[in-house]
Amino acid sequence: MDSSPPSKPTFMERLSALMGREPEDREQLIAQLHAACERNLLEADVLSIIEGALQISEMQVRDVMLPRAQMDVIRLDDPIDEIAAFVIDTAHSRFPAVGENKDDVAGILLAKDLLRYFAGREFDLRAMLRPAVFVPESKRLNVLLREFRVSRNHMAIVVDEYGGVAGLVTIEDVLEQIVGDIEDEYDLDDGGDNIRLVRPGRYRVKATTEIADFNTAFATELADEEYDTIGGLLMHRFGHLPQRGETLAVDGLHIQVLRADTRRVHTLLVERAGVPPEIVGG
Repeated sequence: MDSSPPSKPTFMERLSALMGREPEDREQLIAQLHAACERNLLEADVLSIIEGALQISEMQVRDVMLPRAQMDVIRLDDPIDEIAAFVIDTAHSRFPAVGENKDDVAGILLAKDLLRYFAGREFDLRAMLRPAVFVPESKRLNVLLREFRVSRNHMAIVVDEYGGVAGLVTIEDVLEQIVGDIEDEYDLDDGGDNIRLVRPGRYRVKATTEIADFNTAFATELADEEYDTIGGLLMHRFGHLPQRGETLAVDGLHIQVLRADTRRVHTLLVERAGVPPEIVGG
């Protein structure tokens, strides 16, 4: 006779037992998943990921793309030293390379490919370009994600119904709809300063920086009665949740959104003319 203790039911067995019967539609499925979470059969983070994965099948590229007007591109006719400086300043890892205008996309430049130029080796910009991938605005995000995985591309150029460039989309834009915020090249270390010098007169600022600290660093007098953080104040000034690349003039400062998702603003680029401010704690 087998005296070994009975094996514990697997997660899927427990979840199936909780559901009782097969859900008839997506809403019923989500309701049952929430019930499982309330009974500690499903962690909240896992539930969020499942909901995100279900959501992207109903979303289109146009819902998450970076609009054409906010695209940072390099121009093939520009001197290579100017292109290199632009790549450093914007700090992206990939750039559409264009000819006469943004509709004339010749390929994608990877920032790491500029290492040849900085190493003093022969550098042919056009030869270094990777092929650009073009997708329609109407493409479903789950389909795009599958294509990104198969092709190993991380960026696609979005085109409208007339064949013109409408914007761009990255694999990160899609994944963030599933798992939430993903740290990238714009993130500051959690333990680091909220305000960090990039170069004289230019600073990278966490949107969670308290307005009082921001005022001290930049000698501004922004009111903090209604909002605690600079990100909250900017959202009020914009009148909407701003997207990456949007800019605003505030008290003599030029503020650009470096990083934002569908939930909140994360990182800002702050510039002003004249002598750069003294950084608090820097």
